[in-house]
Amino acid sequence: MRLLEWQGREVLEREGIPVPRGGLATVPEEARKVAADLGTPVVLKAQLPVGGRGKAGGIRTAHSPTEAARIAAEMLGSQLKGLPIDELLVVEAAKVKSEHYLSVTLDRRARTPVLIYSPRGGVDIEEVARADPGAIRQVQIPPLEGPLAFRLRHLVALARPELRGSLAAIAAKLYHVFTRFEATLAEINPLAETEHGLVALDAKLILDDDHRPGDQFTGLADAAADPLEADARGMGMSYVRLEGDIGILGNGAGLVMATLDLVAQAGGHPANFLDIGGGARVDRVRKGVELILRDGRAKVLFVNVFGGITRCDAVAQGVVEATRGLSLPVVIRLTGTNEADGSEVLARAGLSPVRSMEEGAARAVALAKEATS
Repeated sequence: MRLLEWQGREVLEREGIPVPRGGLATVPEEARKVAADLGTPVVLKAQLPVGGRGKAGGIRTAHSPTEAARIAAEMLGSQLKGLPIDELLVVEAAKVKSEHYLSVTLDRRARTPVLIYSPRGGVDIEEVARADPGAIRQVQIPPLEGPLAFRLRHLVALARPELRGSLAAIAAKLYHVFTRFEATLAEINPLAETEHGLVALDAKLILDDDHRPGDQFTGLADAAADPLEADARGMGMSYVRLEGDIGILGNGAGLVMATLDLVAQAGGHPANFLDIGGGARVDRVRKGVELILRDGRAKVLFVNVFGGITRCDAVAQGVVEATRGLSLPVVIRLTGTNEADGSEVLARAGLSPVRSMEEGAARAVALAKEATS
């Protein structure tokens, strides 16, 4: 269960973590009223279950109630990353001195929660990890012990000394949110240093769908589903919209994740995660490709399939039918059941499969860069 930001901030505030003053607006007049009540410049934030809203124009600043209403009128009813904007969170604009990153998630390999902190918040933590891994501190929290003081001190040791006490206190509260709400991710980015202390300027909470019943979940609801993700579920597939321009289709979550990693290592950016599942026939493959095409951002399609119960010839036929007449470049790697038959189907359509995942990732990235230049 993914909560929208306004729901996540309510949870944080309920648990004692400071958040900016503000309110929800579904029409421009409500945005005007919230801004007037606050009496300060405000930030209007599209309430959607996607990342990168700021870069895509989903977060805007207004310096008066009239401007807030005008901006709300422009944003409400429009689309961001293919999703309709029906709600805006309108909050006071904070005067930020520094931005920090703080989260709790699951270390599935160690089978334990892990607290993550960085004094470089406000950007993708993946970028920080690549550019400056020493700017991130991870501390595993044994569930039967919890966030003991010495672990919290170690976590926030990267921060300036005068902030460490406040950061540790918020980290302990965020861990409590994580466990009480049976979350798989509780993230604050940025956790901002302001003249009034540390304030959570954003909140991302993902709760386990199989959580136990409890009063704490009253009023919480899953964020509006991405239409493509919902359609994929209805067809028995798993689809997740990402930020890049290389469409990915594979069978099996592990293989698809490995494909995403290879594309990223080759310098590319996946547009999606799409697992067509095992035993997919021509129709499902065709519909899977059509999902990627409906998103509209893929400049290249990279199909990576290991044929076990899934037949390579069925995959090839589905890809050919879905891309017939289109100028979209297709990179395809097939290996396993009916591999030779699949290669023949592709050859008749003028397509040549690559020999390995690595070769496919490199070719897909090169084609995407050609399409951009």
